[in-house]
Amino acid sequence: MPNISPADAWDAARYDRYAEQRRRPALDLLERVPPAPGGRVADLGCGDGWCTPLLHERTGAAETVGIDSSARMLAGSAAHVVPGVRFEDGDLGAVDGEWDVLFANAALQWVPDHRTLLPRLVERLRPGGTLAFQVPANFGHPSHTVADEVGRRYGLEPLDREIGSLDAPTYAEVLHAAGIEEPDVVLRVYGHRMARTDEVIDWVSGTLLTSFERRLDPEAFAAFREEYRRTLLERLGDPEGTRPYYYAFPRILASGRRAG
Repeated sequence: MPNISPADAWDAARYDRYAEQRRRPALDLLERVPPAPGGRVADLGCGDGWCTPLLHERTGAAETVGIDSSARMLAGSAAHVVPGVRFEDGDLGAVDGEWDVLFANAALQWVPDHRTLLPRLVERLRPGGTLAFQVPANFGHPSHTVADEVGRRYGLEPLDREIGSLDAPTYAEVLHAAGIEEPDVVLRVYGHRMARTDEVIDWVSGTLLTSFERRLDPEAFAAFREEYRRTLLERLGDPEGTRPYYYAFPRILASGRRAG
């Protein structure tokens, strides 16, 4: 089974191309985080850190730490340092210490085995502390299934979606069993109106396709990407990729407080 950790495979420029649309779920997730005056807060998978000062301001924390495993993404975090906020390289699945809030926007899907991961994160919360996370739930969309389909032709094992993503009811069950009193878990669809169908390929180039780029040499990846483009556009009913496209993108937002 392939390692799906993004590490430094991120293409920050391509990821930022749709920054405003990608920020909508993060802002919705922020609304689920209660104040934690004087507390200690972690932004897990903070990326370039754009959301970390917003999280710091909302919680009123004494200290907020943005943690990410990608040096490429953290390179932009200096622009978001404010009093009480700092950034560090770290493994999202191995965070230690005690925290009043653990916040993870579009990051935990890269960490395997959520049935084990979530109880471990809850253990890091102080009694009454909050866990809030958001993960994509679009793995059944052709943008993802076609990537695995084409990848097989290049000798690549499919990415195992199940190790890093559960369905909404299972998340609620796992969180409750881990000690979250009243898990609040919703599936929300974010619609992205694209001027052209082939913009879907740009969207996934900064995230999903980096996993395939990491496992292929440059020449093979160029061929993979062209075959992926052709197959995906045919599957979406627009072989030229020039018609407007509505990309319905479901995400799971979950939050709750640790008992105590």
